[in-house]
Formats: sequence, structure tokens, C-alpha cells
Amino acid sequence: MSTRPLIGIYGGTFDPPHLGHLILAAEARQQLGLSQVLWMLTPTSPFKTGPGITPARQRLDMLELMLADSQEFGISTTEMDRPGPHYTSDSLSLLRIQFPEANLVLILGGDSLAQLPGWHEPGKILQACTMLGVMRRPGDTIQLDALERQLPGLTDKTHLIDAPLLEISSSEIRQRAAKGGHYQYYLHPKVYDYIQQHQLYR
Repeated sequence: MSTRPLIGIYGGTFDPPHLGHLILAAEARQQLGLSQVLWMLTPTSPFKTGPGITPARQRLDMLELMLADSQEFGISTTEMDRPGPHYTSDSLSLLRIQFPEANLVLILGGDSLAQLPGWHEPGKILQACTMLGVMRRPGDTIQLDALERQLPGLTDKTHLIDAPLLEISSSEIRQRAAKGGHYQYYLHPKVYDYIQQHQLYR
């Protein structure tokens, strides 16, 4: 069995990063035995619709504030540091060069796993990872057989993470902030203060 450290890659727009993100990342780290989870901030996302995304610099500021006191979490600016389009396959290739001594674990939601065959170079993504850590919420069913036919080898690399059902989402936080509603306790206090100070999501 390999003794190389396992590094989790947790990508997202994190607009804003909230306590649900933290809990899911902590569950992934514990259940998969990861030495560290790297939060990879995505400058833009083809899957996000609606009003524009908060500038990447401000989202990075919020991530840094939330994770400042954490030893088990780090931040990767791999996608911010280069021009788009930003494909996960390219990012993983760069991270393999950056961490040659480690095995990479891509952390995904069950919905993202279902869409994986339609991503850019999905075979390259699968090849770059030692493991896919898939967050399974209570009641979720994941059709691995159908996905395996499209991406051979996917089943062996897929490890399910039992994730708590958390009714927290960045979009709801943005909506509550826009309407002057309550959202403070969904966030790390420093992130809440930052949003208030910069009047985000108004």
C-alpha cells in the first residue's frame, strides 16, 4: 500500500464560503484519511447562472479569513493564477507537478460525479487522481454502473463520503443578504464581518 500522502482537492466558487463547506471538507478529510484538503478557488464556473460572481480576489480574501487558523486546510490559487478557460483536467496536471510526492483526491458532490463524463477530458481527470471522494447526502443514489460504462475505471476510484444533510447554500446566503435577512450564523464570524464591511450581495 502506498505511503504517499493523500491531498484532497476541493474546488468551487465559494461565493461566499460558509460553514457547510467547512463541515463537508472536514468529513472528507476524516473519512478518506487525507493529510490535507486544498480549497481550489474557481474564478468562474460554467455551471453558475444568474447575477455575476463576486470578484475572485474578494472570495479569496474570505477563504483566507475562514481557514487562517486551520492546519488541515490550505488554499490553491492554481486556477486564479492562469487565464481561462479553467478545466479541472489542466488544474490537476499542474497540481501533480506542484505536489509530486502526493496522491491527489478530487472531492466532488454526487451531482458533479453524474456530470463528470461531460466534463473536459474526463479520462484525464480520472487518470490524474488516485481517488474520487464523492459526497453522498442521506437518501442519495449514485448510478456507478452507468458511469463506469462511460468512464472505465471510475468505480474502483470512487469512494463515498457520508455527508450530513446541511440546508446551507451560498446562493441562499446571497439571497438573504440581498433582502436584509438573517444569515450571520451560516458563516465564520470573520467572513460575516468581511461581507458587512464590503457590503457584498446587497
